[in-house]
Amino acid sequence: MAIQVNDLKKTFGEKTAVNISDFTIHDGDILGLVGNNGAGKTTFFRLILDLIKADCGQVLVNDCNPVLSEDWKNFTGAYLDEGFLIDFLTPEEYFEFIAKVNNIHKTELEERLKVFEHFMGGEILGQKKLIRNLSAGNKQKVGIISALINKPQIVILDEPFNFLDPSSQNILKHLLEDLNKETQSTILVSSHNLSHTIEISTRIALMENGVIIKDLSNDEDGSAKEQLENYFETEA
Repeated sequence: MAIQVNDLKKTFGEKTAVNISDFTIHDGDILGLVGNNGAGKTTFFRLILDLIKADCGQVLVNDCNPVLSEDWKNFTGAYLDEGFLIDFLTPEEYFEFIAKVNNIHKTELEERLKVFEHFMGGEILGQKKLIRNLSAGNKQKVGIISALINKPQIVILDEPFNFLDPSSQNILKHLLEDLNKETQSTILVSSHNLSHTIEISTRIALMENGVIIKDLSNDEDGSAKEQLENYFETEA
């Protein structure tokens, strides 16, 4: 297993943001986490990454409890929002910082960045701009690349298709699929974009009011897509 959730609960005042009794994400899964605004997706990711404390329960990441140990950081890459960025650096400086933390030599960093050249579209490197002065889409790209550059065993991305143009969205889908095939990494993606999520995910979890109400295998028969479209049409 890659991630095991047991009796996990988080409330904010009277609102229950996450309430998951038992949930396992297996090695090599590409899990698409979908749900309407306020369903608890981002809170769930923040609990996994120990950015907020659970009221009760625990998450194990490759048998490591993030609350008790820092070891999970060695094999996990994540990008949830701009708060993950050091925005007074240039993208080059930020990637060098990420590389140093992960013991990636400068020449190796240059090779790894070549994988993302098409994704960057000539708008990230060599621009002499601080991250804070980039467009929202380019900030998103910097964050995503920083999460993937270490080829982590576990990747967590919150709404990664936000702010990206259609071409960049398609490139990102291929990057995630290629990483999964190359390293058998486990990838968690939350998204409001149902079509993108269905395209890349091997498994889809539907969240409502903090609870995972459906756990669907995304087989070629299209049943997952049909169930999700019916759900969101009904909700609308």
